[in-house]
Amino acid sequence: MLIIQISDTHIVEPGELAYGVADTDQNLLACISHINSLSPKPELVLLTGDISNSGKREELLYAKSLLERLEAPYYVIPGNHESRDDLWSVFSTKSCPARVDGFINYVIDKPELRFIALDSTHAGQPGGKICPTRANWLDQQLAKQPDKHSIIFMHHPPVKCGVPETDKDGFIGIERFTEVIKKYSCIKAILCGHIHLQAHIHWLNTIVSIAPSTQMPLVLDLSLPPESRFYLDKPAFQMHYWTKEQNLISYPVSIQANQTSYFFDLAKNM
Repeated sequence: MLIIQISDTHIVEPGELAYGVADTDQNLLACISHINSLSPKPELVLLTGDISNSGKREELLYAKSLLERLEAPYYVIPGNHESRDDLWSVFSTKSCPARVDGFINYVIDKPELRFIALDSTHAGQPGGKICPTRANWLDQQLAKQPDKHSIIFMHHPPVKCGVPETDKDGFIGIERFTEVIKKYSCIKAILCGHIHLQAHIHWLNTIVSIAPSTQMPLVLDLSLPPESRFYLDKPAFQMHYWTKEQNLISYPVSIQANQTSYFFDLAKNM
């Protein structure tokens, strides 16, 4: 089973550049084209937040028009750059199947895996939050089939990643979230975004796997920089492969200008 994760696309309105420099819509289109060309075809695409750059409805509508080009079903959760209300109004039912107690929480149940979308946003704040309502809902969903292999996808990583500008954003309610995760051995991974860098962290009894931004990786400075910086990079996303042996393997995908491949046996004689 092939699962694609796209994160932090930061789409702006048509004809604009994010922060005046980033051509985010073209990078997303390059990712979509590459995803559509994959064989085997992905079963689903997960977007782990910050779909829009400033949360404007116009940005979300434009992002939706681009994402509709995906040939696989796609599902969205909010990031700190958009409101859950606007995300729901633009993507509801098809790509945002349910809303519980005002939060964008839902479950996609496949024969091989269960995917649990968890709303980690804190309105008006850059950091994450899991309140008792969301923690209880997650606990209830996992308890329904405690032995079924599951993947949680959310925007904010529940652990500090050593990136100062996102670590300082914080995560309210991490203790209650931790208590839920500790109860279940079925969680194969927690897929996140937010830090604009690919990272994998062994946390509790699972793996936190973070996808890169489709275009704007953060400058990784382990000191305390005066302000966040990013650079422009090739289109990128993350691919997760669930094997027959029930292993989840994660691959970074960076779309190069030259996608020609070469056989080793032939190339060594050139």
